[in-house]
Amino acid sequence: MDLTEELVSGLVKHVTGGYKTKFHTQHGEVYEVNWEKPWKRFEMIPELEKATGEKFPPADQLHTAETNEFLQKVLKKMNLECSPPLTNARMIDKLVGEYIEEQCVNPSFIFGHPQVMSPLAKYHRDIPGLCERFEAFVCKKEIVNAYTELNDPFDQRLRFEEQARQKDQGDDEAQLIDENFCMSLEYGLPPTGGWGMGIDRMVMFLTDNYSIREVLAFPFMKEEKQGEKKASAAEVVGVKPVPEEGIAHK
Repeated sequence: MDLTEELVSGLVKHVTGGYKTKFHTQHGEVYEVNWEKPWKRFEMIPELEKATGEKFPPADQLHTAETNEFLQKVLKKMNLECSPPLTNARMIDKLVGEYIEEQCVNPSFIFGHPQVMSPLAKYHRDIPGLCERFEAFVCKKEIVNAYTELNDPFDQRLRFEEQARQKDQGDDEAQLIDENFCMSLEYGLPPTGGWGMGIDRMVMFLTDNYSIREVLAFPFMKEEKQGEKKASAAEVVGVKPVPEEGIAHK
């Protein structure tokens, strides 16, 4: 996290000449963003406890059926609706989006993710049930995701099995068991850290563009013209389809 805020704040200073920028959202909101370090840091579960007024289960119990019932009660208490399926990961993510990400206008970190939300991140070396991961947010949007890579093949398989269970419950975002990946880990992966930044999103903030299409070098998206009938390939080249004998032609 120290490296991230040093890198990004230095980048903004180099590009803009200062640490403050302005961003207009597509809904007309205007955010005054101060990129200067140190950035605010939110520890996920304690912050959710503060926001909801509820004591959450221990970190190593956040994957259980009992916690699922607890989270549903919390959502009901806070008048929040989470799209099905109501898995533990989706409900925690809903709470994070409502009560933590909404505070992240200036660059901020969220850390202390439960393992159930991070199938590829290594378990926390000091707190069972959590993993070594953080995310950076600006203007309520994620710009960085980073974690210690899980290099234990047996733990990884258990995580995939939990993801497969969530997929069976209807969670399309959950992953299936990747046998090739598990086998590769059995051959060995040295201690590794992953860090990824959304460069396009950073450019959006620095150029005050709310549409990512405006900052992509080679965007593939284009507007569709309603009501315009496209010619078929045969019509383009002037060929008239001829049905074969005995075969009805539609």
